[in-house]
Amino acid sequence: MCIFNQSQQLPMKNLAIKISLFLNYFVFAILLNSVGAVILQVQGNFGISESGASILEAFKDLPIAICSFLVASFLPRLGIKKGMLMGLGLVALICLTIPLFADSFWYFKLLFAVIGISFAIIKISVFATIGLITDGTKEHSSFMSWIEGFFMVGVLFGNLFFSWFVDDNNLQSTEWYQVYWFLSAMSIGAMVLLFFSTLDESQAQLEGSNPTKDFAEMLKLVIKPLVLVFVISAFLFVLIEQSFQTWTPTFYKDILKVPSSMSIQAGAILAGAFALGRILAGFILQRVHWLKFTVTCIIVLALCVIINLPLTKTTIIDPLSISWTSAPLIVYIFPLMGLFLAPIYPTINSVILSSLPKHRHSAMSGLIVVFSALGGTTGSVVTGNLFEHFDGVTAFYMSLIPMGLLLVSLVFLNKYQKANQTV
Repeated sequence: MCIFNQSQQLPMKNLAIKISLFLNYFVFAILLNSVGAVILQVQGNFGISESGASILEAFKDLPIAICSFLVASFLPRLGIKKGMLMGLGLVALICLTIPLFADSFWYFKLLFAVIGISFAIIKISVFATIGLITDGTKEHSSFMSWIEGFFMVGVLFGNLFFSWFVDDNNLQSTEWYQVYWFLSAMSIGAMVLLFFSTLDESQAQLEGSNPTKDFAEMLKLVIKPLVLVFVISAFLFVLIEQSFQTWTPTFYKDILKVPSSMSIQAGAILAGAFALGRILAGFILQRVHWLKFTVTCIIVLALCVIINLPLTKTTIIDPLSISWTSAPLIVYIFPLMGLFLAPIYPTINSVILSSLPKHRHSAMSGLIVVFSALGGTTGSVVTGNLFEHFDGVTAFYMSLIPMGLLLVSLVFLNKYQKANQTV
């Protein structure tokens, strides 16, 4: 199956904008999910504690939440394409400055704040654009799964990319800063492709609306039972996801005792599992109801946590001789849990967006980003403190609590979706 299959009625210009959306997401996948690798590296560079380093997640996610809340309802009026160009331009500029000026921890706080602001604009724009270039729930869900899967390909690439610049023998080395030259170039390349792509944004605007009315309508969305249950689900999912994604490198280094570069590469395996899970979901969801599929994923994920974590107590690894060819089974098994975690997020996003009219997709996307960001920050900070005050095994065991809550919330989401369809 080709991810860019077009119907005969669909103009070829949509092919260019689809490729552009994939590239935009790829760039931000690397930037956003580099926080795990950066948390690991700044601990050595600046002598930051684990809980202190975890604040980088907040500097990324809180600007995402705040910016999303402020701009979501206004973005169609300002221009979806223009917004994406602005976001790419901001990260291209900040990445250029890292190798030149990043001499203290605060600069990385600034870096992730800029990344967060830019991604808020990009994600709302991408979600709103998907509604403009797809027809029907199935096509929307399929494309959403594909683009989120490609996002995880970017995460995989980013983890590998960062690991190539890490010096395992010198924890205070700043050679890894050089990766930001390449990230700036990629952002500029994404800007060029987007600039020459065509997007019809007329359906994203509602006649007779104004900025005040648009913002009020976005706030009113939250009180709808369907939307309220969705944002709870999104918050819980991202809380779980970020606890795994952000802290996998530190888990490997501190608990499994593998080298820093290999710890970051383990994050790449997790990202690969996420990518595969979301790509497969694009096929499975054409045949299986979304609730049955997501509930099964949560149950299997919980079983993986219960089965895999005890193995960390019985596995002994020599960090001086370990390699991927000689690594024990637990080193490979742990990241594969992402295979079952991955499909949930794009699936529930598609469920809520395809249940609303297209002129509400931008506002709803803003709410998605806000509560996802809040969930991400909560998950990372809580996990970081559990790492510091208990251990990594306890931290990941605690993820079973939000998993149970997420399972319950998805059942209610399905109930309210059915009710919304009958209205």
